[in-house]
Amino acid sequence: MTPVLLQLLLPLLCLALHVCLADSIVLVGEGGLAAASTSLSGILRRPRGRPKKFDEPTRVVSMTLPESAIDRLSQTDRDLGRAVVRIIDRKLSTRARAAAELVVFGNHAVISVIPTPTLEQRVGVQLVPLPDGRALLSFDTPKTIADLELSIADALDDPTLSRDDHVVFDAIRGILRDARHASDVALLRRNIIVLEGARRPRRSRKSASETA
Repeated sequence: MTPVLLQLLLPLLCLALHVCLADSIVLVGEGGLAAASTSLSGILRRPRGRPKKFDEPTRVVSMTLPESAIDRLSQTDRDLGRAVVRIIDRKLSTRARAAAELVVFGNHAVISVIPTPTLEQRVGVQLVPLPDGRALLSFDTPKTIADLELSIADALDDPTLSRDDHVVFDAIRGILRDARHASDVALLRRNIIVLEGARRPRRSRKSASETA
């Protein structure tokens, strides 16, 4: 399965009945996944060869597990190593995570954020929920990345913006700024599939009594 296909399938984890298209921001670098690095170029670049499973140092660990445990882990991810890491990430709530960070697949990355309704209200993006409680940024109306940066800057200049929201907005701005200044990273928009549950109209008490 290709990195781009994995990126497109992420939103399918949402509950859905109705399908619609939305745009999302994708960062693309030359090469593939790299070892841990603080720069965008380092994150999106890797030596030739088989892509690394994680974007940080790893070592092989041998474990003996019950068959039932292996079956349950396989339901989380076919790769047992990734399944263990995903479960640990969800369980260890005490581990601090950045307000906005990159989720890397090969030489592509998407921005994962702490969901806040202020992003949708002030910037005009749609939040696509992820299983770990975070969200991706998407657009249901045409919007350039320059427009997004301008909306974020305007929100950050507003003194009424809460402290928590300010941290999220500033983190997104930092990622977009670093990507724009990097010579070997491109900021792209890609269509993703979002499944949305249709709301059923609420029946009034009067119509319900008439039916009875």
